[in-house]
Amino acid sequence: MRERTMGLPRSTQRGFTLIELLIVVVVIGI
Repeated sequence: MRERTMGLPRSTQRGFTLIELLIVVVVIGI
């Protein structure tokens, strides 16, 4: 997954980071 993020543009990387953060928060919430 990290390799794919590195290959994508920075804008997409930011979006991926935001989604990852949201997933982490949900996992912690559960």
